[in-house]
Amino acid sequence: MHDISILAIIWASVFAASFLAHRTRLTPVLWYLFCGAVLVNIGVLPTEMPVFIEDFSELGIIIIMFALGFEEDADNFLGSIKRSWGIALFGAVAPFLVAYVTTLMLWNSHNMALLCGLAMTATAVSLTMVSLKSEGLNHTPAATGIMTSAVLDDIGSLALVAILVPIAAGEAVASPLGILLIIGKALLFFVLVTIIGGWLFPARVGFLSRIPIIGNFGLRQLLAMGRGEYTVLALLLIAVLVGLLAHQFGFHPAIGAYMAGLIIKQEYFDYHKDREIDFYKQSRAIIDNVAFSWIGPVFFVALGTELVFDKAIFIAVVPAALLLFVGLFIGQVLSATLAARYTGDFDWPASWMIGFGMLGRAELAFVVMDIAYVQLQIMSTEAFYALMLTTFLLNCSVPLTIRWWKGRFSGAGVVAG
Repeated sequence: MHDISILAIIWASVFAASFLAHRTRLTPVLWYLFCGAVLVNIGVLPTEMPVFIEDFSELGIIIIMFALGFEEDADNFLGSIKRSWGIALFGAVAPFLVAYVTTLMLWNSHNMALLCGLAMTATAVSLTMVSLKSEGLNHTPAATGIMTSAVLDDIGSLALVAILVPIAAGEAVASPLGILLIIGKALLFFVLVTIIGGWLFPARVGFLSRIPIIGNFGLRQLLAMGRGEYTVLALLLIAVLVGLLAHQFGFHPAIGAYMAGLIIKQEYFDYHKDREIDFYKQSRAIIDNVAFSWIGPVFFVALGTELVFDKAIFIAVVPAALLLFVGLFIGQVLSATLAARYTGDFDWPASWMIGFGMLGRAELAFVVMDIAYVQLQIMSTEAFYALMLTTFLLNCSVPLTIRWWKGRFSGAGVVAG
């Protein structure tokens, strides 16, 4: 099948998913995942996506995360870190322990249990943020808490991947120097992003304005090129470049894209007033359309195709998958909720929303499963299928629980008194 034919099928399924979401009043993300799983299992979509679709879907998640960061206020994000450290810590430790103990009990392999626990550690922040946006909750303090916690969670999880995978494979042992190196890389990345946002993007002042070539050239000038006709292109280029920078530091490019959106300010779009166009609103509208209507959904449909059913294995692993799902659901929700309430001072409605929002598992989970099952062959076929099914159930739980809890959630997320 031609790659373009696959893309056409995926886009057609996006229409179907949007129709089903409208009729059921559920978030489209759930139906994107559902359509991907159905289409791959009835043979309409291939089990192995071509490189074009894989890259296209990765571009989709990069643009989605950039769009979410673009909408967020950087001051709110930074202010949320001190409230979110506990959510990130306890919200990661609990699912790791649940998955580790459960898989050790089921398959009696320490190394496999270690990697299963690692796969279930990082939160699929993109799935949660898109689900919150669908419900109009993406600007609440709870959403910012989820985003901040998930970013911190991903940083910690990526560090654990670098540390634990070689140990599980018998290729290395943990060393203080190696751990410090990983932490240092994470800190250096955020320092570089801060420099980009604080020095490269704004207009130069003082002695900086006398630097040749770039002295009088900031982001405002880049966005204003061609009387604003290249504004969206400039923004997408920035998203991809910072995403690539994140990739060089070992993070998923989507994390870099979110940070890129976060440090772009509305004041940079104050140009070409003679055209009577609000370039900030226009750019946000275009990027939102690209992210949530035609490129971004490809990522979620492709994610759904990861769950390929083998009848015999599927029946055999259902009890294990359900055990993992129930344990992870309870452990994740309770740990994140209690941490949000008692370390982040969120009120109870916002704390429960954060707990539900931390349920998703996506990019890093599949990376770890690929390493453990395909590359290192540490994970058994039964464990792989059980984790795949568990991940799918957890991802489906995110939009369902957010939708269900929305009626009880005020959206205020005020500090508890």
